[in-house]
Amino acid sequence: GGTPAAVTAAVEAGTAAANGCLIDDVVISNLHPDVFTAIGRTQMPEPNSALGVVESFNVAMIIKAADAAVKSANITLLEIRLAMALGGKAFCTMTGDVASVEAGVSAAKRVISEAGTLVNAVVLARPHPDLYREVV
Repeated sequence: GGTPAAVTAAVEAGTAAANGCLIDDVVISNLHPDVFTAIGRTQMPEPNSALGVVESFNVAMIIKAADAAVKSANITLLEIRLAMALGGKAFCTMTGDVASVEAGVSAAKRVISEAGTLVNAVVLARPHPDLYREVV
């Protein structure tokens, strides 16, 4: 964290130090607090909620996409899983009512599609309760 100028300067220094060994970088001003909470943890949703899953080839873009989703729709971010045992890919899960999850997934897809790193995105209106134990 820090001011946008300080973070941008730090990212630029890191990019230079990477010496070409960098896939992507991004600076997100005013990152929604729920994004920090969802990184690396899971939260069990209500069994009657819709489930949205968005996957990207790029860690930086899934964070930006999750931020867009939670800012644009009344959803709860369940988890943001970042590239561990995923071959560099990352995904986020979200829940809420069907319309809100559709809006959140749409916002996330837009961000990732613009970067050309969308793997897939899906909304399950009424997933089987067992699915939550496997995905979340």
